[in-house]
Amino acid sequence: MFKYEKMLEYPINIRKKDLKMAKLLNQQLGGPNGELAASIRYLCQRFSMPDEKGRALLSDIATEELGHVEMISTMVRQLIKDASIEELKNAGLDTHYVEHKKGVFPSDSNGIPFTTAYINITGNPIVDLQEDMAAEKKAQAVYENLMDLTSDQDLLAPLSFLRQREIVHFNRFKELHDYYKKQGM
Repeated sequence: MFKYEKMLEYPINIRKKDLKMAKLLNQQLGGPNGELAASIRYLCQRFSMPDEKGRALLSDIATEELGHVEMISTMVRQLIKDASIEELKNAGLDTHYVEHKKGVFPSDSNGIPFTTAYINITGNPIVDLQEDMAAEKKAQAVYENLMDLTSDQDLLAPLSFLRQREIVHFNRFKELHDYYKKQGM
């Protein structure tokens, strides 16, 4: 069961438009290691977990990842909302504009639409948790790379928050992975 609270997990208030960063942030929205892929992966993998402990952890993290989808979407929207068509063209977002105007659409930074082919589910709790740990490390690396590309504190603060959550998720998945290994699962 989900409960939606009408607030972001971390406040987003970007005051300067930055269309190139908006385009790059799409990687964490609809890319293979992005928040949407993670949330769907974990929501589906939870059914293969051997106990309530595993199902609960994957449900909790999947739900938080959906909140991160909302955060990234908010950031993208705030970065492009006041852009002119010429600015969109110059930033390589003209093809996005043709299909979606200034709407948020789950794609990667190259404009490739999100696909469920990004989601790996084996049904083996150990293998799936190893995949999840790798996914969290990949997402952490992408956030660090994004942070290297901006000096805007309005962007750095939420990006840093999201990066830190990837570290927490990795640690939680590792704890569950190690527990299951110890249990011989």
